[in-house]
Amino acid sequence: VQLQASGGGMVQPGGSLRLSCATSGRTFRDHVVGWFRQAPGKGREFVAALRWNSRHTYYADSVKGRFTTSRGNAEKSVYLQMDSVNAEDTAVYYCAASRTIIVSSYRNEAGYTYWGQGTLVTVSS
Repeated sequence: VQLQASGGGMVQPGGSLRLSCATSGRTFRDHVVGWFRQAPGKGREFVAALRWNSRHTYYADSVKGRFTTSRGNAEKSVYLQMDSVNAEDTAVYYCAASRTIIVSSYRNEAGYTYWGQGTLVTVSS
C-alpha cells in the first residue's frame, strides 16, 4: 500500500481545510487509516483514525468536534476535514494505514504499517 497525503496549505484561524489520503494499488478495505501530525520542534501525535469497514472514527481530544475523517470514493481515499482551525493545528500532517492494527493501538504510530509523505498545514493570519 502506497499512500499519498495532499491538501495542505495556508489557512486563516477559524478557517477550514480538507486533507486527502489516497492509496495506489490495494484499497483501504479492511484497513484502519490514521492521521498524525508533527508540529515544529515536537513529536508526532495522533489526530484521528477511521476503521474503513465499519466507518467507526476516533479523535484526539484536541481536535474532537472540529475535525472529521471520512471515507472517499472507490475505497481508495480518506479525508480529514479540518474546521475552526487555530495556530496549534499548524503541523505536517501524515496519513498511515494498517490492516492488522488493534483498537488499543489506533493512537500509537507504531501500530501502523504504511505511511504517506506529509503535507504541511499552516494556520496564520
